[in-house]
Amino acid sequence: MKFDPAEFEFAVPPSLRAALEMLSQSHAGWLPIAGGTDVMVQFAAGTLGSRKLLSIWNLPELRRIDLLPGEVQIGAGSTYTDLREHETVSREFPLLVRAASWTGGIANQNRGTIGGNIVNASPAADSLPALLVYDAELVLVSVRGERRVAYHGFHTGYKQMDLGPDELVRAICLPRRFSTYFSYARKVGTRNAQAISKVGIAALARIEKAPEDAAEPIVEDVRIALASVAPAPIRLTMTEQTLNGRHLDPARLALARQKAMAEIQPISDIRSTADYRAAVVGNLVTEFLVKLREANTPQSPVLARWNALGVADAESEMLACCGSRNWARRMANRRPIFNQAELFPAADEIWRNLLESDWDEAFRSHPRIGESHPKALSGRSAKWSAGEQSSAASADDALRLALADGNREYAKRFGRTFIVCAAGKSAAEILEILQRRLRSDEATELREAAEQQRQITRIRLRKWLTE
Repeated sequence: MKFDPAEFEFAVPPSLRAALEMLSQSHAGWLPIAGGTDVMVQFAAGTLGSRKLLSIWNLPELRRIDLLPGEVQIGAGSTYTDLREHETVSREFPLLVRAASWTGGIANQNRGTIGGNIVNASPAADSLPALLVYDAELVLVSVRGERRVAYHGFHTGYKQMDLGPDELVRAICLPRRFSTYFSYARKVGTRNAQAISKVGIAALARIEKAPEDAAEPIVEDVRIALASVAPAPIRLTMTEQTLNGRHLDPARLALARQKAMAEIQPISDIRSTADYRAAVVGNLVTEFLVKLREANTPQSPVLARWNALGVADAESEMLACCGSRNWARRMANRRPIFNQAELFPAADEIWRNLLESDWDEAFRSHPRIGESHPKALSGRSAKWSAGEQSSAASADDALRLALADGNREYAKRFGRTFIVCAAGKSAAEILEILQRRLRSDEATELREAAEQQRQITRIRLRKWLTE
């Protein structure tokens, strides 16, 4: 059945204290809501459990991020957008920021809160595995005072938690000791965002430098957490014990895969089968460990130097590869990156998750095909552009005029610079591509331009690594 809005009572307390006092009333029956993203779904489906809604949205006591010497305290009312845009959170807790980018679309990320994700208690929640591996603690508050509990163990079963009816989650506390750990996250679902995960993983590890006589690194501390494979998000403690203090040789990786598949409790539902989920868990744990092992290989001198730069200088170097400042900043915040096998997937993932305005900024950093660019972002970018477009620059007058006409027609039709990965293409081939893409609709052309920029970025990253 669907609800009638007139049947609901809605209260907006002016402060956290006022909200807690309302919750403390005997048999009050208030349901605290923040962003309301899950409430709206339940309301539309007729499954909302309470008809007395208490808004705690945007309370200043809850929507803040405090940086302390030993920990970061994230207010439970902080949105996913707040997390994604916070420099320290992005740098020190990349798994949490990556999960925030997967949680719904931009509108949901602007409204959905980290505290709401916790108390909604979905086994498939994107952010909760990250909290497990970061050893998060929760500050719970009521009129009786505050108490601090480990997040590990907070969920006691499906949709069950160690939270009294008069309590709210005030803050999530993350210890600041994981910035040097290798991190890994994947979401397996219909899409990365706006889809519930079939399996989600967040993992961290610190490894010892392999002795000269050892073929594989030794794991000092590994942490693996999963979503959508048990009644609540879980840590794979048995799998972790199998790995800690051991070499990452092929036999150990195979054993870890078996342990992980045995440690979960997947179900079959409309999104997936239990057998599929178990197989995916085995694959993801193996992939994490393979990447961890690869990360122990010697870094290229370029990456070693770049990893050691300050954020502003690291961002500046990336701008030569792609003219989107948000892309460059997120690449800098993704460090350390140890090898090309990590660099390229990170570049692709960040690019695909940018806004259209960020894409447009990257497009504008390129000269039109066959023209010079007096406002190039850097000398390196200008040099690379000239090399990529050398065939167009040296074309005969007729071809150059045709390209100039095509560029103007493209700008008039789509309102942006024509982008093509020109490396290795003749002027005639570029003109043919331009004329074909002028016949595309806006959505198709935007996707094609974004893909061309992705290819250009990869080419430039390769050049950057070898200079």
